[in-house]
Amino acid sequence: MSYRAPWWLPGGNAQTIWAAKCSRRHAGAAPRWRRDRWSTPDGDFIDVDHAVHEARADAPLLVLFHGLEGSSESQYAIAFADFASRNGLAFAVPHFRGCSGELNWAPRAYHSGDHQEIDWVLSRFASLNPARPLIAVGISLGGNALLRWAAEWGEAAARRTRAVAAVCSPLDLAAGGHAIGRGFNRQVYTRMFLSTMVPKAMRKWQQFPGLFDRDAMLRARDLYEFDNLFTAPLHGFKNTEDYWARASAKPLLADIRVPALALNALNDPFVPASSLPRQTDVGHHVTLWQPAQGGHVGFPVTHGALGLPGHVLAMPEAVGAWLLQHC
Repeated sequence: MSYRAPWWLPGGNAQTIWAAKCSRRHAGAAPRWRRDRWSTPDGDFIDVDHAVHEARADAPLLVLFHGLEGSSESQYAIAFADFASRNGLAFAVPHFRGCSGELNWAPRAYHSGDHQEIDWVLSRFASLNPARPLIAVGISLGGNALLRWAAEWGEAAARRTRAVAAVCSPLDLAAGGHAIGRGFNRQVYTRMFLSTMVPKAMRKWQQFPGLFDRDAMLRARDLYEFDNLFTAPLHGFKNTEDYWARASAKPLLADIRVPALALNALNDPFVPASSLPRQTDVGHHVTLWQPAQGGHVGFPVTHGALGLPGHVLAMPEAVGAWLLQHC
C-alpha cells in the first residue's frame, strides 16, 4: 500500500485520532445492518451484523473481525461496508463476545488469540453461504486472532477461505501491550479502553460473583493489569505474560498456508515498528505492507477543495482490492 498522510496530520497519534473522530467513513449512504444471533457450542451467543445492500448470489462474502472494544459501528467497519457495497460484495461483522451492546451469557469474553472462535465463525459462514467465496479481514486485535487462526489451521484454513488480511494488528502482543501502557498512550488510549472494559468486567462479575478479584479490578490502571485479572484467567492462561506469549500470531506466521496480508504503519502508536515481522519471519503465503505513515487503523486521506474533513476509504480500498485478487 502506497500511503502519505496529509501534511496537517503529522505523526501517528494525529492520524489515529483524526481518522477515528473526524473523518468521513462512507462515500455513499451510510450502511444499514441486519442482525442475526448465533448460538455458540458452549451455550452462549454472538451477534452478527450483515450489511443490507445488493450483492450477487455468487459474489464473495467479506467478513470483518473488529478490534478491541470495536463493533459494526467502528469507523473501519463502516468504511469496509462502504467498499463492499460499491463492489457488490456481501459483508458481515461478527461481534466478539460482549461487543454487540448486550453482555454475553458465559463466564468468558474475548481475547487476541481466540482462533477457535474464529474457526467456528468462519465455518458457520461457509456452511450458510456455500456459493460465496469467503475472504476475511481482521482489525487490530481481530487481525492477530485471524492470522493466529490461519497459522493454527494451516491447510484447513486455505480450504475455508480464499485470502485473509490483518490491519494494524499487534502481532507481538507483549510489545504492543507495553507500548500502550506508557506515556501519552497510557493517558489517552489506555483510559479510553478501560472506560468500557472495566464496567463490562464488573457486569460479568455480577453475573458470576467471585469470578475474579473485584476490588483489584476497580484499581486496574492499564491493560497489563486488566489482562492479568480478567482476560488471562478467564480464557485459560496463567497470567498476562503467558497470554501475550501464547496468543501472539508473529511466531507462527511461517505456518500460514492461505494468502495473507499484514498491513502495519511504521508510526502506529500501539505497535512498535521494531516488533513488526520481517520477510524472513514469514512464509511465501504472507505479504507485508509497512508504510511509513498511517497511525493505528487511521490512513486518513483528504478530499474536496480544502481537503477537509478527510476520509478513511483508501485503506479499505487497498486491502479489499488485495483480497479480491485471490477470488
